[in-house]
Amino acid sequence: MDKRTPKTGLGSLGSGAVTAVALAVQTGLAAVVGVVLGREFGRGAVTDGFFAAYGVFVVVVLAANAIRVTVLPAFARARADERLGGEVAAFALALASLSLPLLVAGTLASGPIAGLLTGGQVGVARETAADALPWMLLAATFQLYAGLAASALAALDDYVTAAAGFVLGSVAGLALILLRVDADGVVALSHGMALNGAVALAVPTAGLALRARSAAMPGRAVRPAGEPYRARVATMGSGIALPLALQAIYLVCVPLAAREGDGALTSFGFAYLISSAVVAVTASSLGLVTAVPLTRAGLDAARAARHVVASAWIALVVIGAAAGVFALAGGRIAQALLGSSYSSNVGAELGRLVVVLSCWAVVSVGVSVTFPLVFVGGHGRALPLIAVAAVLLQAGVAFAGQRLFGLDGLALALAVTTGAVLVALLVVLDALGPTAWGLGLAALTVAAGVTVAFVPPGLLLPSVAAAAVGLAAYALLVLVARPSGLRQAWQYLRALA
Repeated sequence: MDKRTPKTGLGSLGSGAVTAVALAVQTGLAAVVGVVLGREFGRGAVTDGFFAAYGVFVVVVLAANAIRVTVLPAFARARADERLGGEVAAFALALASLSLPLLVAGTLASGPIAGLLTGGQVGVARETAADALPWMLLAATFQLYAGLAASALAALDDYVTAAAGFVLGSVAGLALILLRVDADGVVALSHGMALNGAVALAVPTAGLALRARSAAMPGRAVRPAGEPYRARVATMGSGIALPLALQAIYLVCVPLAAREGDGALTSFGFAYLISSAVVAVTASSLGLVTAVPLTRAGLDAARAARHVVASAWIALVVIGAAAGVFALAGGRIAQALLGSSYSSNVGAELGRLVVVLSCWAVVSVGVSVTFPLVFVGGHGRALPLIAVAAVLLQAGVAFAGQRLFGLDGLALALAVTTGAVLVALLVVLDALGPTAWGLGLAALTVAAGVTVAFVPPGLLLPSVAAAAVGLAAYALLVLVARPSGLRQAWQYLRALA
């Protein structure tokens, strides 16, 4: 594993497409799991308990994605210096010292943790969360190391192997769930998540081993070397601080959503998963695959602003389409996919929450593409302070939002706090002014397109037909109008290598 390893030649858009397709397949398979959850267990205490434990899983997986981004610049430099094997081994050992105690503690204390996550309730919700939590923590630990292996492959310009691993893991996990859900109940979902993580780790690890063997890499090349342990832990700590805080602001909402009654947490959880999936497939995939070329090319404030705006344009177009569809037919979609428990007002509530969360999705896009630039530019030390401030802000904003507007208020609170994080990141990069102008223009342009495409059919046609016609009109409008910002974004990302 050295600098002579050939490039795949995909470029940023090609690599981003591969990563996005893999994320889309993962998301689609995860959606199938959600359908199984909704149809098999309905909406109530069991699903509330599952989503309470799932929040912890998402926290650790976000940390995994953050570490994946954090180590990319270091891996890219190590590859250029022909010391990638030692760098990967050193980070793997440092990660073990953090992840294994978390896994053990979370498993032993699953009961008390479940009680906190379910808002102090006793009964089915707490028991379900306690049963699922150890398996979800195991799954998350596998995902931590899968992300590390994927970053090592990315430094070698290989995005296909890790993408294949994540897809195969999702397929294997879903197969286990479908086979065992009738016999094992809701805990089968967490068993499937653990298998998913194991496969996702095994494939890129095998890919690295094969590359090392083909390059006749000596065993001493994987001995940890370079920076001391504390420096690596500090690097990972600064990297995971903000993503953990961003998930913590969701966890702040979890017990508050539970106060809205049985099933409210489930509705909020499904809406959050739908919105975050759109962000992950678009902006997060571009953020991951552009970190290495940006490290090689160098970064200044002007380039940071251009990069964030260009990456966000692609994601905002997709978010606009999703918001329009759910605004018109969210209730019908929820009922069709999740079963009769999500009919009538419950389905309409879920659709409305997705639309309200589109505000959060917009600012999350900005955070997703800005976050890797902080490490490319060497400004990671500011992140822990931003993280602490975000959690403190959310504690007050979420409480007020829930008291005033219920679940909608919690969705708006997520948007407010995440927006404040985006502003802080752009200030650190000295790119607030031009980026805010570009993102604002992109958001207004997309909002205008959504209004023109979806409002007329929404006034004239039944919900499902209106959503279909609106989506077709929106796609045609984007193709015909081809906003200048979108054209420039496409050209920029094609040129980035």
